[in-house]
Amino acid sequence: MQTRTVGLLAKQVWRNTVKNRSTIWLFGVFNLLLLCALLSGYQYMHSQQLLALENSEEVRERWVNNPDKHPHRMAHYGYVAFRQKYPLSFFDFGMDSYVGNVIFLEAHRQNTVNFSAASLSNGLLRLGEISAGMVLQLLVPLLLFFWGFSLVASEREKGTLKIVLIQNVSAVELIAGRALGLFYLSTVVFLPTAIIGGILLGLSDLGLTSIGLYGRFILLLIAYVFYFGLLSWLAVLISAYSSSSRASLIRLIGCWLFFTLMLPKVSQLVGQTLYPAPTKIEFDTAVEEELIQHGDSHNPNDPHFQALKDSLLRAYGVESPQELPFNYSGYVMREGEKLSAETYQRHQENLVGIYQKQQQVVRLTAMLNPYLAIKNLSMAFSGTDYSAFKDFQEQTETYRYTLAQTMNELQIQHISNKVESSADKKAIISRQHWEDLPDFQHQFLSLGQVIRQESISIISLMVWGLGLFLVTNRFAQHLKAF
Repeated sequence: MQTRTVGLLAKQVWRNTVKNRSTIWLFGVFNLLLLCALLSGYQYMHSQQLLALENSEEVRERWVNNPDKHPHRMAHYGYVAFRQKYPLSFFDFGMDSYVGNVIFLEAHRQNTVNFSAASLSNGLLRLGEISAGMVLQLLVPLLLFFWGFSLVASEREKGTLKIVLIQNVSAVELIAGRALGLFYLSTVVFLPTAIIGGILLGLSDLGLTSIGLYGRFILLLIAYVFYFGLLSWLAVLISAYSSSSRASLIRLIGCWLFFTLMLPKVSQLVGQTLYPAPTKIEFDTAVEEELIQHGDSHNPNDPHFQALKDSLLRAYGVESPQELPFNYSGYVMREGEKLSAETYQRHQENLVGIYQKQQQVVRLTAMLNPYLAIKNLSMAFSGTDYSAFKDFQEQTETYRYTLAQTMNELQIQHISNKVESSADKKAIISRQHWEDLPDFQHQFLSLGQVIRQESISIISLMVWGLGLFLVTNRFAQHLKAF
C-alpha cells in the first residue's frame, strides 16, 4: 500500500467535503455545541467543588468546636463526608448526576449516600444531559456516517469507481484513503474540544498538581481518536460494500441505532435478569436480621453480650463489670461496632458483587460494540463511573468505622466504670480529643487502577481495529467497480 496514494485520496475527500457550505455550518454548530457543553460542565464542576469544600470546612469546624462531653455522644453526633468532583468530570458527566454526594457517618449505622443532582432537580434531567462526552460518543458518529456513506458507493453509481481502480489504485488503498480523509474531518470537531478541555483542566484546582490527571486526559483523547478512526473506517467499508448510496446510508443508520440504543439496553436487561439484585428494603432487612442474631450491644440482657461479660469477669477474676480495669460499656460498644460493621460489609460485598456481574455483562458486550467501549473508558477516565462512586463509599465506611472505634477506645481508656450515666461529670473528656481525629479526605482512583478496571474496553477497541483491517483485506479482493 502506497502512502502517497492514500494521502492523495484523503485530501480529495477533504476538499470535496469542505467546499460544501453545509459542512462549514456543521463544523460551526458542533464546535459551538461542544464549547457550551465544556464551559457549562466546567462551571458546574467548579461550583460543586467549592460547595463541597465550604461544607467540609464547616463540618470540621463544628466537630472540633464541640464542647467536652462523653465520647459515645460524639460517636452519635457523627460526621458528614462530601464526594468531591473529579477535575475531568466536566468532560463526561457519566453517573455523577444519579449517585449521591453527601453521607452522614455515625456509630452503629451505615447510611446511604444522598443528595444526587437527579433527586434535587426537575424531571427534565431524565431526558439526559449534554456533555462533551455525550456529543462525541453519539452525535459525531452520525456526522461521520453522513459524510462517509457515499464516499465509495456514489462513485460506483456514477461509474467513476472503475476509472479510479484502473489507475493503479488498489481497493485497500481506496478504502484507507477515504477513511483517512473522513478522519481528518472529525479532527476539525475534536481538536478544538481537546484544546479547550486541556485549558479548562489547567484552570481546575487540581490540574497543576496531579500528573495522573493529565495522564488520564491524554489517554482519554487517544481513546476518542481511535474511536473516530474506527468509525471512519467502518463508514467507508460499508459504503464500499453497498450497491448504492441509499443502501449504505440505511446500513450505517442501522449500525448507529444498534450500537447506541439497542445493544446497550439489551445488555443491561440481560445482566439484571441473570444477576438480580435485592431491593434496598430487602438488603436492610437481611442485615438487620443477621445483626439480631449476633446480639444487641445496647441491651444488657442480650445473650451474646451476656456471655461476653461472663468471660471477661472470669478472665479478670472479678464479680462485676465495675471492677474491671477498663470501661466495660466502651468495650461492649467496640465489640458491637465490630460485629455490625463486619455484617454490613459482608452483605455489601455480596451486593457489589452482583452489580459487578451485571456490569461485566455490559463490559463483555463492548467487545461487540465500540460505543460501549468508548463510553466506559470516557466515564472511567473522567472519574464519573460506578467504580469511582464505589471507591468513595468504601473510603467513607473506613472513616466511619475508624471514628466510631476511636470514640469507643477513648471511652475504654478515660472513663471509669463507676460513673452512673454519660451526663456525669466524670464521664466527660476534653474536646482536644475531637481535634486529634483526622479530617476526611476523599482520594481518587489512581490511573493504574482505572486502566486495570477498563482493560476489556481497551481490548475491545483494539479488537475492532484488527477486525476491520482483516475484513478490509478480505473484502478488497472482491470489490466490485460497478
